[in-house]
Amino acid sequence: MNKYEVVFIALPDLDEEGLTALAERYTESVKSLGGQVDQVENWGKRRLAYPIHKLQEGYYFVSQIQSGPETLKELDRSLRLNEQVVRFLITCKEE
Repeated sequence: MNKYEVVFIALPDLDEEGLTALAERYTESVKSLGGQVDQVENWGKRRLAYPIHKLQEGYYFVSQIQSGPETLKELDRSLRLNEQVVRFLITCKEE
């Protein structure tokens, strides 16, 4: 299993329950597909560097995971299809 960092930006109008549910959904998704979630950080609401879909702010989440390629494909697909996620980035961590 490789180590990855997943960063995604959620809509700024979500409440605390919605944000928690969103983070838990992806944590459980990775675990159910055989991956491991090492850490999830909520960086809070921050201003975006440039407008995305006419939005100026978003909630940032950063997580460290360990998984295989099939888990990443499914995670990528589910993040892409979720309308509450504005942007995301999955990067491989070199050791």
